[in-house]
Amino acid sequence: MDIKIEPGDITQVDVDAVVNAANSSLLGGGGVDGAIHRVGGPQILVETKKLRETVLPDGLPAGQAVATTAGNLSARWVIHTVGPVYSSSEDRSAILASAYRESLRIADELGARTVAFPAISAGVYGWPLDDAARIAVETVVESDTDITVIFVPFGPDATAAFEAALANRASFGADA
Repeated sequence: MDIKIEPGDITQVDVDAVVNAANSSLLGGGGVDGAIHRVGGPQILVETKKLRETVLPDGLPAGQAVATTAGNLSARWVIHTVGPVYSSSEDRSAILASAYRESLRIADELGARTVAFPAISAGVYGWPLDDAARIAVETVVESDTDITVIFVPFGPDATAAFEAALANRASFGADA
């Protein structure tokens, strides 16, 4: 497995699949979700609406993932995942790890060789950046996949958090 960090705009990364930090409605939102829907165009929304009308009438649960077309993005697919809202009184880290694991599982099923991840739950969902990056890197390193993973942190603080987590990856017992 190859893991890279490429700070910037996730909608501009050249990969097979882009992971969307979606909300459970799958109908668009702010942050990464809004950017992916804006750049990807209406085809993404058409497919997410079909998912809501058929297999996901109650929305996508946190920690799960589903794929759609990428529309106008250079990627072939968007893998939508819902991270948990951060709570200081309840440990939801397993749900956050599941969002990464399930996204990689879907990417493997699709045949994707490269996947770009945002910092899931580290935006409006309030997860502290250092911990979000640690969970992301640890989960990806421990995953049984040959996919090249590109973390696309937005801003200098997120970049620093992912760089530090990746630098410490040896403590996770894997050689990425």
